[in-house]
Parts: sequence; C-alpha cells; structure tokens
Amino acid sequence: MGDNLPKTWKVSTKPHKFCPGCGQALALKILGFAIDELGIQDKTVYGCDIGCSLLTWNMFDVDTVQTHHGRVLPTMVGFKLANPKAITIAFMGDGGGYAIGAQHLVNSCMRNDKVTVILVNNANYAMTGGQMAPTTLSQQKTTTTPSGRNFQLFGNPFHGPEMLSEIASNDVFIARTTSNQFDNCKETIKKALTNQIDGRGFSMVEILSMCPVNWHTNAKESMDFVEQEMIKVFPLGEIKCQQKS
Repeated sequence: MGDNLPKTWKVSTKPHKFCPGCGQALALKILGFAIDELGIQDKTVYGCDIGCSLLTWNMFDVDTVQTHHGRVLPTMVGFKLANPKAITIAFMGDGGGYAIGAQHLVNSCMRNDKVTVILVNNANYAMTGGQMAPTTLSQQKTTTTPSGRNFQLFGNPFHGPEMLSEIASNDVFIARTTSNQFDNCKETIKKALTNQIDGRGFSMVEILSMCPVNWHTNAKESMDFVEQEMIKVFPLGEIKCQQKS
C-alpha cells in the first residue's frame, strides 16, 4: 500500500488482510483519504458487513462495528437515528447489498436515510469461493457457473445504483466509480459523504473492484477486466445527484 497512508488508518506493522491485487484495499485507502480531507474522523462511525468487508473491522481509527451479513445498513441507520450528528458509513459487498441485504438498501433509499453506503462490486462472492453474485457479468465463469452466466437461467447482472435512482428523492447522491481511478473515486466518495454532512439525505457509491484470485487473472488481466468489461456493463458516473440549493 506504500508509505503514504491516510491518517485515519490505524498504524500497523502488518499488511492488510486482502488477497494480493484485491481492489477493496485500494477502495478503503481512498475512503481513508476522503475522511481525512473532509476532517470528519472524530465524527465518523464505520460499519462493515460479512464477506470480504469484515476484514476492515480494525482498519480505521474511527468507531467501528461489524455486523451480520446484509445487516450493516440498518445498523448504521440506527446509529444515525441515535446520534444525528454522527457521520455513518455502511461498507458492504455486492452480495451484502444486492442479495441478502437488498431489502434494507431499497427501504433506506426510499426513506432517504441520512447515511452513506459504500458498496464494492467485484462481480462474485469472493470470500466464500467465487460463486455467482447478482453482479456477475453475462457469460462470466464462476465456481457455480463454470460455463458462464446464462441469461435464460439467471437473467442480467443487477444494476443497483440505477434501480435506486428510480425510487430516490431529489436529495440523494448515487454514483458509480472504480478503485482503479484513484482521484475520481476519492472525489466521488467525498461528494457522497458531503451529502450526509450537509444533512441532505441518502448517498451511495458503488465501486468496481478487482478480484484476481477468483477471476484467475494476473495484474494486467484484472485491470483490463474492470476497464474493458465491467465498465461496459456498469457505466461510471453520477447517476443521481442532490438538488443544489
């Protein structure tokens, strides 16, 4: 990860616990810099889900809670209701957000809860062996789709930000970025957190991420899969932005 680390990260002599080449480590480093630059470390409450997300429970020097699978968002909504001045972040994977936790994501967006969701999309269930996830691409091979994801059996990949934008109020911020693009990812996360800081409402950033161990790809192939395949299916950009006052 280099010597240039966010102040928000806990000082440690050990490396992070993610697999080599995993994009989640980049996404979390970027989140740390965003918290630093916004000056909200002392106000932040960070919640992480089960899955690869649970490896972050001791990564940040902020108040942190690790929850059951798919339940991190309602937990962070509870924190926000108990302490409206807190900046609450719910960090999850595509399985935790779009499968087991989908009902919480939909209803939180509909209620316009003043929380920030950071959702990492690596197109598979990475922690448990690389099975098909809601976001697995058409024809993508996984341990449960060895011949590729079949549209007739499993339908299209799930587009969470686009779905949420259809049910959200005007005060939300919903966007998609990638951990491969450091500056864009950081600025997008900062906009999402600012939406909460300003008291506007719900915010969410989906971050496309590499998973070379389960994709069975080397470094270049992993980067190419994100930039050349995933972005075609999951376009980057601000999908729904808050109304400017």
